[in-house]
Amino acid sequence: MDVKTLCLGVLSLGDATGYEIRKMFEEGPFAHFFDASYGSIYPALGRLLKDGFVNVTEEAQAGRPDKKIYHLTDSGLTCFKQALAEPPGRDRIRSESIVRLFFAEMMEPDDIRRVYDEYLAHFETMAAQMRELKPEGIPSGRLFARSLGLNFYSSMVQHMREHRDDFMSEVKND
Repeated sequence: MDVKTLCLGVLSLGDATGYEIRKMFEEGPFAHFFDASYGSIYPALGRLLKDGFVNVTEEAQAGRPDKKIYHLTDSGLTCFKQALAEPPGRDRIRSESIVRLFFAEMMEPDDIRRVYDEYLAHFETMAAQMRELKPEGIPSGRLFARSLGLNFYSSMVQHMREHRDDFMSEVKND
């Protein structure tokens, strides 16, 4: 799914600024399964605006540029629903941490430990955040995605804790 379609999805949840859309990918409901940068969000919003799938209103702010608030149009919602009906592409995991751990034999021991421990801490943090979310009033599809995310993060934590000593035993000590 491309960033344009994801922006339509975010806007189906309510009006938002580009900053608010980015936050949905950084720490919101999409954080555990998709990444979108400002560099991809703003061009996507521009194309959606040009295509008539979103509208924008500007809100004046004291001492700062006007805030642009994007709104989904009826045709944008139709486009989003059509995109949801398409078969999904294959999932891929992209992880710079996994690449580093894959090539651990080429790294310094302290760097390996740091990467491993930071990666583990990331999954512990994400699992804790998912556990804190309240399920009341959440549609079943979002609850499913949330529980899938929690299971993923919890499984990663368990795996990394269980295998840390074996993995680190291969690391040469300075």
